[in-house]
Amino acid sequence: MTRSWTGRRTESVTDYSGILVPLEEAHLHSHSARVGRTEFEDASDDGASDEVDADDDGKDSDHEGGMLLMRAAEYSIEGLRREVRRGGKGKRWTEYELKSKLINKAVQDIGMGRYQWQLFILCGFGWFADNLWLQGVSLTLPSLSAEFGVSEKTVRFTTSSLFVGLCLGSFFWGIGSDIMGRRLAFNVTLLITSVFGMGSAFASSWGGVCMLFGALGFGVGGNLPVDGALFLEFLPDASSSLLTLLSVWWPVGQLVSSLFAWLFIAHWPADQGWRLFVFTIGVVTWAMFLIRFFIFRLFESPKYLLSRGRQAEAVAVIHGIAYKNGAKTWLTSEILDAVVEGCTAPRQPRGLSTSGIIKSKLSSFSGDRLRPLFNNRKLGLATLIVWFCWATIGMGYPLFNAFLPQYLSHGGSSTPSRSEAVATEITSDTYKNYAITSIAGVPGSLLAAYTVDMKSPFLGRRGTLAISTFISAVFLFLFAEYGTTPSIQLFFSCVEAFAQNIMYGVLYAFTPEIFPAPVRGAGTGVASFLNRVTGLAAPIIAATIPGDSDSTPIYLSGALILAAFVGMCCIPIETRGRQRL
Repeated sequence: MTRSWTGRRTESVTDYSGILVPLEEAHLHSHSARVGRTEFEDASDDGASDEVDADDDGKDSDHEGGMLLMRAAEYSIEGLRREVRRGGKGKRWTEYELKSKLINKAVQDIGMGRYQWQLFILCGFGWFADNLWLQGVSLTLPSLSAEFGVSEKTVRFTTSSLFVGLCLGSFFWGIGSDIMGRRLAFNVTLLITSVFGMGSAFASSWGGVCMLFGALGFGVGGNLPVDGALFLEFLPDASSSLLTLLSVWWPVGQLVSSLFAWLFIAHWPADQGWRLFVFTIGVVTWAMFLIRFFIFRLFESPKYLLSRGRQAEAVAVIHGIAYKNGAKTWLTSEILDAVVEGCTAPRQPRGLSTSGIIKSKLSSFSGDRLRPLFNNRKLGLATLIVWFCWATIGMGYPLFNAFLPQYLSHGGSSTPSRSEAVATEITSDTYKNYAITSIAGVPGSLLAAYTVDMKSPFLGRRGTLAISTFISAVFLFLFAEYGTTPSIQLFFSCVEAFAQNIMYGVLYAFTPEIFPAPVRGAGTGVASFLNRVTGLAAPIIAATIPGDSDSTPIYLSGALILAAFVGMCCIPIETRGRQRL
């Protein structure tokens, strides 16, 4: 079957024969039945669920058949109809919402398998590319300053152009993925990034470099919102902690960027090294696009297909996932229609119009759309604090990390050396130390994925997030105050990288879990918007702030991260152990 450059093909259940089982036999093949959980447990069931789990402890395999028989009752049209309508007392579910919940249940019953692990790698490319270029642009600043005669403070505006692209890309591709499909946005973002990234190597002026960096930012800016949402839509609830683990690709991107910078910028003439560097990471991004598009088979999101009135294709995708995972599924279009029969809410159109999707997305920022986030004091307080944390971290993180190569290039002094011989030596050490710092960040994401589910009053989502943020703030102040030698700077920056990767890994997974499903997109959308906007302001502040060009932005970064820590301690919600609703 041929495929266009957009990756569009029509899915059909006939492509995946032998994986459909009758509904009355579904419990025999259901992953959620085997582990004794259903997809739609609500808060009121938490205690009961815990009791069931406790009762099951110590049971031998002879009792497994009994558990399956007890769960078999839900696998009927009436049973599924009750399941998808649970929660939200008095709520009038729309046809789309009920069918989406039924698809969630089908994915949960298939369980985690080969396809989700492939997607973990594919979505990881997006996180990898995000930090590959975020840090890559930072690594070029000393070279751009030298080649184009731009002052050390002024050259920091280079990162502003990147952040403009990131803001526009995040907004455009977030909406575009709901109009054009997740798969198109998934592929094109890396294509745009690679083309303009390689093109920036041939820029003849600093202004041209800034324009091309902004253009590649437009592409790479769509990766985190699109890739994270796509991965979550295919992920069973029981494996939701993998969203935290996905962040491990972020420090790996920084590591690869720093290694290439050490290879090219540190060992080639100033006007050639940075060009070879950006061209090389552009080629790496191009290779990731080719792997995504030609090697791996990416299914379109069934939620997107449902929203466009392509129900048969959405069902075919579920069949495709089961086929890839070597599992069975009970889902058919007939079951979808039968379960939602008698839906009391107005029926939605067969396919949402483009203007309707745009209006719906823009309404995320309206008072009516955001008001449910403040329905009660606890949720309202959590919403405000989470937004505050995203905003402060969005400015504090780049105030330090976006200019770390500049700080390290001074070898602990407040101003760079005027000696060309000394400058060359420092540059080589700078990128070597930056590579070491990047390596230190990788285990932070791995530790985050482990600690977020630990049953400890000091860990879990909230505890892990607060502790890592506090450590990050402390070592920012130590770096600014006592980072007077390269070895001390290296130690402080390694601890900083380790703590910040834990912080970001947990933050990206914790935030969508806090908000209720009907307003989850609005809550996370505002958080992401605040993060990007304050990130855009960071390089402007660093370039114009009076006083010492090195220590002042670092002190400000530490103060912002510390403020985020205080906010995290006040978040009144812990989501560890809860199922996504």
